[in-house]
Amino acid sequence: MPDTTDAGHAGLAAFRHIDFNLYQIERFFVVAALEMLSVAVGWQVYEITRRPLDLGFVGLAQFLPNVFLFLIAGHAADRFNRKNLLLACNLGFAACCVLLIEITWHGAHSVRPIYGVLILLGIVRSFNSPAGRSLLPVLVPAKVFPNAVTWNATIFQGATILGPALGGFFYAVFRGPTGVYAIAVSACAGATVALIRIRVRSSTRPREEFTLPAVLAGLRYIGTHKLILGAISLDLFAVLLGGAVALLPVYAREILRTGPWGLGLLRAAPGVGAALMAILLAYKPMKQRVGKIMLSCVAAFGVFTIVFGISRSLVVSLISLVLVGASDMVSVVVRGTLVQIATPDYVRGRVNAVDMIFIGASNELGEFESGLTAHLFGSVPAVIIGGAGTVLVVALWAWMFPELRDADKLTLESKTNT
Repeated sequence: MPDTTDAGHAGLAAFRHIDFNLYQIERFFVVAALEMLSVAVGWQVYEITRRPLDLGFVGLAQFLPNVFLFLIAGHAADRFNRKNLLLACNLGFAACCVLLIEITWHGAHSVRPIYGVLILLGIVRSFNSPAGRSLLPVLVPAKVFPNAVTWNATIFQGATILGPALGGFFYAVFRGPTGVYAIAVSACAGATVALIRIRVRSSTRPREEFTLPAVLAGLRYIGTHKLILGAISLDLFAVLLGGAVALLPVYAREILRTGPWGLGLLRAAPGVGAALMAILLAYKPMKQRVGKIMLSCVAAFGVFTIVFGISRSLVVSLISLVLVGASDMVSVVVRGTLVQIATPDYVRGRVNAVDMIFIGASNELGEFESGLTAHLFGSVPAVIIGGAGTVLVVALWAWMFPELRDADKLTLESKTNT
């Protein structure tokens, strides 16, 4: 085995640690299971109601619990054993799949029971996210952590790409959602087996009581640490303004004049770019000036969004979306690493809970912003305005958060208490 002193510069450094490998297996199974479930539920709900609006409620039912519970979930991730909390969440995911099987077997003539299960699923997800993200830093040495974040993002991208494809495939094979839900239960079981085998390095955390100041500690910590506040809020506003995913069906049909196959390529393009960039960063990690690199890549995200907005060529549009995904992945890796290393373990769950709600808000509200702007000004101006807004946000954040602009290395020395 290579010397761990050089591990931080090796592309596969994180995979030399068995606990990291087990965690990635667990996370891949869970994310793929949830993606398969999402596809199956979407088809099932639409077959029952034939109303596109009900598909929007599918996402809303899973997102809203996180809005109300993220502070409590973050506190739980800091107060209780995170591995045990993840085990409970895996059991919760499996239970939700079993309930969906039961509803389907008895003949689902109404979507209300399904929405009830989706709300339960959203509650479980709200606790799973901060606990899982807070567990990652204690699975590998500090020198290897940037490499671990990069591969963690890569595997997540793989699960989000493969999961929906498998969900649609199994839905067709089993001629209904029951088989998909059963396979999702099996995936949760496999994730649980991998999680049980993880050995978490002990860390000393004060056992805080459930009080309002303790619950709000994550928000208070972010508000007093400009590096974390700048990184999290930059992602929120950049994605909020620059997200063009919601308008891809309009572009595919009305502007690029392509069919469903073209829409599939357009949707896959950002994920392809993100995955390729993540692999590149794993083998060629950023060594200095990471703050400036992050700001530059978020600005590039806006510029490539503008290129996509004005393009009338499918090839140019695909290339621009690949570059959008690649630029975003640099931001994901830098932000994910900076936030984790600049946050002490005792409050990491609460900070990650706030980060997750910011990410969720940027995605959900970003789609709404794109739709509203397109309604007011048209699809092409909406994308162009959003991309230009992202570039403007980068300029403002570079001025407002010098701590972010001047962040140098993705190491523990990047931690700031200003």
